Amino acid sequence: MKGVILAGGLGTRLMPLTRVTNKHLLPVYDRPMIYYPLGTLVEAGFREILLVTGGNNAGDFLRLLGNGAEFGLQHLNYTYQEGEGGIAQALGLAEHFADGEPICVMLGDNILQRSIAPAVARYRLRGRGATILLKDVPDPGRFGVPVLNGERVVAIEEKPAQPKSRYAVVGVYLYDARVFDIIRGLKPSARGELEITDVNNQYLAWGELAHEFLEGWWTDAGTVGSLYRAARLVAQERTGEK
Repeated sequence: MKGVILAGGLGTRLMPLTRVTNKHLLPVYDRPMIYYPLGTLVEAGFREILLVTGGNNAGDFLRLLGNGAEFGLQHLNYTYQEGEGGIAQALGLAEHFADGEPICVMLGDNILQRSIAPAVARYRLRGRGATILLKDVPDPGRFGVPVLNGERVVAIEEKPAQPKSRYAVVGVYLYDARVFDIIRGLKPSARGELEITDVNNQYLAWGELAHEFLEGWWTDAGTVGSLYRAARLVAQERTGEK
């Protein structure tokens, strides 16, 4: 099983901070943002990891991370996304790297308090389909939102104006190799992007989408407000201050 970090995009919601750099290189407390998802995958046991990036600052990732020796890796893979085609389009670039194996995909602006190793281990036992992680949040409309019947997910809506649950789909996804077949069949959304929610809904239609409720805090860092929140959460975790 291999790991993929999606760290492309233009970071327009963080302008002007992203005018001269990729948002995933911005600091979150005392480390660049990209350190957090990379550390999460490494801690969960991944040693083969692909970083998908884009924009005018892709070379900065290589200068910062090199081959990943700081994280105990012998090699770190890179690929480049042209423009902004959406999360699913970026993931499609990982097909050759995945080489038929299952993958754990993590969005580069997601920061988690707890390990994902237990969820990865349970997925390995299943060995098929997809698993998503859910977390209750105060602003679910910013994310993909699961529609629940009890604890069963019956649909996922992308950034709904009126969310039907208080949960967000966390930016960590576990997929088998069929994910790339799904992506090839996707059509752009009204936003002109290939949506990861459509990928998850296809697994749901097949009856092969599992979910887990995430413990500990989770945040993205893709807006000014959430970037500030991420820094505060990390600082509190490191220092014990409230």
